[in-house]
Amino acid sequence: MTAAVLQFRRADLERRPSAEPVEVRPEGWGEALGAYVTYMRAAGRSPGTIRLHEHYLPRLSRLAADPWQVTRAALMQSLGVPAWKPETRKSCRSVLVMFYAWATDAGWLDHSPAARLPRISVPTRTARPAPAEALRVGLEHARPDVRLMLLFAAYAGLRCVEVAAVHHDDLSDGLLYVTGKGGKRRTVPLEHLVLVEAITNCTGYLFPSPIHAREHITAGHVTRKMSEALPDGWTGHTLRHRFATRAYAGTRDLLAVGALLGHSRPETTQRYVRLPSDALLAGVRAAADVAEGGAR
Repeated sequence: MTAAVLQFRRADLERRPSAEPVEVRPEGWGEALGAYVTYMRAAGRSPGTIRLHEHYLPRLSRLAADPWQVTRAALMQSLGVPAWKPETRKSCRSVLVMFYAWATDAGWLDHSPAARLPRISVPTRTARPAPAEALRVGLEHARPDVRLMLLFAAYAGLRCVEVAAVHHDDLSDGLLYVTGKGGKRRTVPLEHLVLVEAITNCTGYLFPSPIHAREHITAGHVTRKMSEALPDGWTGHTLRHRFATRAYAGTRDLLAVGALLGHSRPETTQRYVRLPSDALLAGVRAAADVAEGGAR
């Protein structure tokens, strides 16, 4: 081998970057959760998503002292809360799968104990839009700030967490810029003048926190206040169903309604929409006409 070749190879080795340092595995649940939250923030996860993960993961510490020694059986036990609804169980399963996928990708585990958890099936629900009378009663008896919350749900289709975070800067040229699940942004045209005036005349958040001046109230507070204002059995979420049902009745455009609600899939929007009675009646009449024509 010539001296020139040896010199070239030596220079090539000197230019190669050193091996990427191996990240030290966090010890215990406290360090593991702290590292995971840092990862989610760096990945741009929304505060709501991070709170959801922080809610479910600490439950595992009561089943296993070491996050890296958790078994599939322990994860199954954490999902087996009898009082949980399928939606809650499915949400928790997603958190477990994501957490251990992160740990496995970091090289701290050879395989994810959550990889083979059974999938959770959620029964299809029908839309339950709040009736006009329920909305009327709520608006009539609610205090001014709660009336605004009800209006945002009924006339803009906002989720409780989105109502809580309405800010003066979110309104531009009649469009409300809404940050929904997963940090996804959408625009909702505001036609209700009371809502437009309320946002225009406020400074900062429309519903500021009574504890932290620069923050907004919690989604739980909005949920509770709207449920208290509405007649028994009706909630802010059923007002969102009402918005979806009325929007579809006026447009017959499921994709447009889904865009207003912040849905990524039309299958989700379908669960919010009760088909207009005239469409159902037209279907029955069409079937009757076909039957009569066939009889002749």
